[in-house]
Amino acid sequence: MSETSPTGIASPAISTPGAVLHPTASGADVASPVHVDRVSTATAIEHYEGVPAYGLIRHAADVIPHRMAVIYGEKSWTYEELNFDIVRCAAMFQAYGVAPGDRVGILLPNVPEFIIAVNAIWRAGGIAVALSPLSAANEIDKLVDQTGCKVIVTLDMLAHLLAPSHAKLEHTFYVSIREHLPAFKQLGYLWMRQQRVGTWSLPSDNSHHWLQEEISTTLREWKPVSINPKTDAAYILPTGGTTGESKPVTLSHENMVANAWQQLMWTQRRFAEDTMLAVLPFFHSYGVSAMVMGGAAMGATLVLHHRFNVRQVIALMVEHRPTVLHAVPAMLVAMNERLDNYPADLSSLKWVISGGAPLEAEIAEKFSHHSNALVVEGFGLSEASPVTHVGNLFDEPCYGTIGLPLPETQCRIVDNKGGMEDLGCGVVGEMIVRGPQVMLGYWNDPEGTHEAIRDGWLMTGDLATRDESGRYTIVGRKKDLIITSGFNVYPVEVETVLQSAPGVAEVAVVGQPDPQRGEIVKAFLVMQPGATWDEDALRAYCREHLSKHKQPQIYERCVDELPKNFLGKIIRRKLRESEPTPTRDLPGETA
Repeated sequence: MSETSPTGIASPAISTPGAVLHPTASGADVASPVHVDRVSTATAIEHYEGVPAYGLIRHAADVIPHRMAVIYGEKSWTYEELNFDIVRCAAMFQAYGVAPGDRVGILLPNVPEFIIAVNAIWRAGGIAVALSPLSAANEIDKLVDQTGCKVIVTLDMLAHLLAPSHAKLEHTFYVSIREHLPAFKQLGYLWMRQQRVGTWSLPSDNSHHWLQEEISTTLREWKPVSINPKTDAAYILPTGGTTGESKPVTLSHENMVANAWQQLMWTQRRFAEDTMLAVLPFFHSYGVSAMVMGGAAMGATLVLHHRFNVRQVIALMVEHRPTVLHAVPAMLVAMNERLDNYPADLSSLKWVISGGAPLEAEIAEKFSHHSNALVVEGFGLSEASPVTHVGNLFDEPCYGTIGLPLPETQCRIVDNKGGMEDLGCGVVGEMIVRGPQVMLGYWNDPEGTHEAIRDGWLMTGDLATRDESGRYTIVGRKKDLIITSGFNVYPVEVETVLQSAPGVAEVAVVGQPDPQRGEIVKAFLVMQPGATWDEDALRAYCREHLSKHKQPQIYERCVDELPKNFLGKIIRRKLRESEPTPTRDLPGETA
């Protein structure tokens, strides 16, 4: 049996039953007859069962060894070369004491070393912990404490974020973008690092190491470990925290491989045909699943870029001709604005999958016009590895819906008051899902896990409807539902109307506590440049387009943009936590 961590979540151990892996002379590995190794019998993996998280790249290295796997700047790796570096990195981690079940943090942007390190951690039997470069030092320290990280792989430019955690770490491995840059840019990189970190050189001693140097000089051979993909933890990542305090989600090897396989099946098993532009952050569940895992499952070539810069990203698409782009709406908005004035040839794009936040039809249609690509919306949450729904890639787009459940994903709409009674088509309720991608649980939080997963069903907390064709539409978050004088108000309904009002650039709606009505509707608005703020006109517009109980009682103008996470999703929690605004007592405005 697997050893059990203090959290109650199984960690891989040498004695764990499963696919026993053995190295070959080439540094790849094959499975013993303990389990049928499905990855060796077809061009793309046939199924996800029994495949460890690193098995996707291993398989690609086996069947398409000379296909380009990663392009970053002026450097590139074939799948064979990438797998070789992963095996050597795993051996190096083992030499430094990383054992099955150990947690290893990764504090990196989208660089090749992220892919190498995360797969090497899995090969060593460890559990990778996603640390966001956008976090504050105290937030990283908290996650290091929660998960018991003793080893971290970090970008040299982010070393200052580890200061509070320094005494808790046994080993820190540095990665630098400098070595991927042309010579004339390297001095500028060092200057930027000095400005951010506060020193020209970083420590190099028994506990501080440079990752690539250690990989290239390691003399140890990788020692295979036994992994049970179904029960052994592979990845810990914090939830987005847009509606409350972030929780560490724990995903198994099978969770991650299953979600990649589901996305592969959604493409009708396309393999070794596509090039993906990989600019969505790998430290986010969407990025790691759709590109690091999904890209390997599809045998795709990943063109990496470490951050989204609209000019650079468009230039990369013109140069490398990607066929698939995973994006968030904010990225598409920025590219639309650029392409309106500076057209570019993006005709290589076949599919654009948008997630992370609701996608407006106008944004999708405009980008489709610029690129001639099919733009669809998907949906997911970290607790489901994360993807559960995607629009049909072989049909006309249906904007405003998140599409259909992925293969082997069950989905229901149930009573949003905590019951499990199924609701009919068109009725708003809580969307719950069940499938092989649903997490093991929250790290060290059995109560939170029990609340989130009931009889195998993940309670998403999202309110949605299902239409006759089986497509799902997200209405809002369960926690965002406003109940005013007994009436339910879904923020998205009010936001859709206000977004169409003259002069409005952005809008978010929340409930504000009210002693008489329980809650009242409050709208936060950002106006377009040059637009005049006219609250009376906004009230009149809402009276014309909304039922009385849905009309905002309070309108608050925001000079700056609304608070968002890095995917462009509005953080309503911060709006609800702002100072309550006195109600404007207008005749006829009560619900």
